[in-house]
Amino acid sequence: MRTLKFLLQKEFRQIFRNKSLLPVIFAMPIIQLLVMPLAADYEVKNINIAIVDHDRSPYSQKLTSKITASGYFRLAGYGHSYKQAYGQIEKDKADLILEIPAEFEKNLVRENKQKLFIAVNAINGTKANLGGAYLGRIIADFNADIRLDWIPPQRFAPMPTIQVASSNWFNPFLDYSFFMVPGILAILVTMVCAYMCSLNIVKEKEVGTIEQINVTPIRKYHFILGKLIPFWVIGMFVFSVGLFIVGRLVYGIVPLGSVALLYSFLALYLVAMLGFGLLISTYADTQQQAMSVVFFFMMIFLLMSGLFTPIDSMPGWAKVIAYGNPVTYFIDVMRMLVLKGSRFSDIKLHFLVITGFALLFNGWAVLNYKKTS
Repeated sequence: MRTLKFLLQKEFRQIFRNKSLLPVIFAMPIIQLLVMPLAADYEVKNINIAIVDHDRSPYSQKLTSKITASGYFRLAGYGHSYKQAYGQIEKDKADLILEIPAEFEKNLVRENKQKLFIAVNAINGTKANLGGAYLGRIIADFNADIRLDWIPPQRFAPMPTIQVASSNWFNPFLDYSFFMVPGILAILVTMVCAYMCSLNIVKEKEVGTIEQINVTPIRKYHFILGKLIPFWVIGMFVFSVGLFIVGRLVYGIVPLGSVALLYSFLALYLVAMLGFGLLISTYADTQQQAMSVVFFFMMIFLLMSGLFTPIDSMPGWAKVIAYGNPVTYFIDVMRMLVLKGSRFSDIKLHFLVITGFALLFNGWAVLNYKKTS
């Protein structure tokens, strides 16, 4: 323990002496947690629409007003030329075109039916799907409104209807920051710990101090614990600041589940990810190599963790990769404990999987380190 104590003192002094490293560890995650949840919003707004109105009747103008007043669409053009509206899509100034045919109102009154043409710019698939769905719903509401105008209430034939009352559990106001903050915090803690741990050990190789340590009586596990424990403590600190200061004071997020259970899982998760950083450092000879490898895996961890895309909607081969990603389980546990208030019985499988990752990464790293020392 005395040897480990001196090693930890040396590591903490080495970390806090590096003035360029401190902002990366402490300031950058907090700034990112303040900015990213505000920008990462799944609700699509301000969709640019160009309306080609060949009718110019009270009904067509009423429909246009209903679309622009919905809050989802921004009128990018209003004319009577489809070619001009298509040019706006080519210039990326419009996302949708709604073409209202000539004699729209007249045919609607006489024949009780009329067709509208909608063209959607599908370069951005999310915007195209949601924009088309929003516009279809607005047109359906408009259709229901004019039907009520035409038919007197006493002659309106009662029709069987099904009323659906929806309730958003665990996030009643569908606030996307509640959904994103726990996931982004998990990603930031992962990046800080994995990056910093791998770079710290490789730096010892570059400056040659690791050779001096190898010829000392310091045991292997002393050296590895001396490298892992400081970043484990830093990871716990960054997580606490993000959850209780930024999450609570800025976004109003209060964990509903057990905080002790959350920290127990975090402690185990950090051991696994620090082992991952240690494993990379045993293979890399320079900091550039380590950063490249960590960046490669971080992109996979980020995009296939379920943070932005539901795992259930991924193809089969992608699900295998997603469930082999330790970040997936941490984000899931964060949302379950912070938003849902789950118990240990709900996340015991997550504990088992992360324990497996911790044993795999650290065991592999220790074995590989013995070979190269």
